[in-house]
Amino acid sequence: MNNDTQLLAHFSDPDAVARYAEGPPRFVPGFADLHRMSSLLLAERAPRHARLLVLGAGGGLELRAFADAQPQWTFDGVDPAAEMLKLAEQTLGPHAARTRLHQGYIDDAPEGPFDAAACLLTLHFLVPAERRRTLSEIHRRLKPGAPFVAAHSSFPQHADERALWLSRYAAFAIASGAPPDKAESARAAIAARLEILDPEEDEAILRDAGFTKVSLFYAAFTWRGWVAYA
Repeated sequence: MNNDTQLLAHFSDPDAVARYAEGPPRFVPGFADLHRMSSLLLAERAPRHARLLVLGAGGGLELRAFADAQPQWTFDGVDPAAEMLKLAEQTLGPHAARTRLHQGYIDDAPEGPFDAAACLLTLHFLVPAERRRTLSEIHRRLKPGAPFVAAHSSFPQHADERALWLSRYAAFAIASGAPPDKAESARAAIAARLEILDPEEDEAILRDAGFTKVSLFYAAFTWRGWVAYA
């Protein structure tokens, strides 16, 4: 079973989906602030009635944060897991009226052109070649100069440093209320299955995909976030 199949199975499990909203705040330091900062960075250049592309939108937490902050924006959210898209619709509540949800990957996203885009807590699931291709496809769907925000797992990959940062990842989750066995299971899964990159490699991929003015705005244990422009 490859990573895509394993992830899709996990995010299609009704029990896992029902508990989804508990996870990110425990495993991602400053989770709500990440959403707030992302919204502000997108709003710097996105027009009042912007149309946004959100990749990895299952669950709907970032969609709701963006919609709360900008009542005139409309959204296209893309995610491969049908159950997670159902949860996103529930999470959005009245904001669902200005959101279109699409099941699939970047190739299933509308062509745009979009005024802005975001991809939060998603790209680390993709191997580097697919990550580069996905970012290129996001770039292609954006208007010239449009802002893009990405945040995902990215930390030093030298063997000693990798192990230390993964232990810190689990320690933060436990300190934030995650059951120790769940935190350890998550740490082990990342170590075994995901091809995490150094932050410098992630920045290079963004530039290779066509983005300019790539700037780090978020760094929290094993997580990094960048803003860049099409």
